[in-house]
Amino acid sequence: MNIPGSRKRVIVCETQPLTAEGIRAALAGCEDLEFRCALDSLGAASERLRSESPDLMLVDKSFGAQAVLHWLSQERPVLAKTGLVIWGAAITEPEALRLLQLGVKGILRKSADMATLIACLRAVAAGANWMEDALFRDTPRPERYARSELTPREQQVLDLVEAGMKNREIARELGIRPGTVKIHLKHIFEKTGVRGRYGLALNNIRERGLLGGLLPPPLPLPIQAAGNGQAPFRMR
Repeated sequence: MNIPGSRKRVIVCETQPLTAEGIRAALAGCEDLEFRCALDSLGAASERLRSESPDLMLVDKSFGAQAVLHWLSQERPVLAKTGLVIWGAAITEPEALRLLQLGVKGILRKSADMATLIACLRAVAAGANWMEDALFRDTPRPERYARSELTPREQQVLDLVEAGMKNREIARELGIRPGTVKIHLKHIFEKTGVRGRYGLALNNIRERGLLGGLLPPPLPLPIQAAGNGQAPFRMR
């Protein structure tokens, strides 16, 4: 049972033991986060989820993108009580969108410094969704657009794209032709300046305030993590 104000229990499921030990050392100085244990397989993570129901779990995408997605689908009911963060050396827009659809609360790259990782964990612990800004910088983004520029039908199409529907499924859902869906998407791309349906879906999630900008006031980093103002290591 979680007690308000108590330290949030963090379990790390990581392919690299040294990386897990680095996280353990960094969290040792956090008054609000408690490193519980390191696991080396998704199977072990499933067992621990059922036996302990931790507040937070950090999972390495290096176990394999498809393996992680399958694991998420299987464990989704159990994961409802745990704030799940996925990180990896590289995360594509389609992968990020699918992870969010499967209930992942935080996504970041292993190139993130320790301050970013701790900020992510704290945000998820506070109930927010969080995604590293760098994931939105792979392709140039336009200035924030006014959502009112989209017509009601275009907004419907955009919301269904975010839900993962393909053009034919969107057409069937809205009672229109697939060619009409393509026309709506063309107009949406022109108005938003975003190219690609996955980037469009992620941008829509961000515009609705479900990602980014939801971090609680930052707490001081522990001495072990910050050192002389620098993160102790960058994990890849």
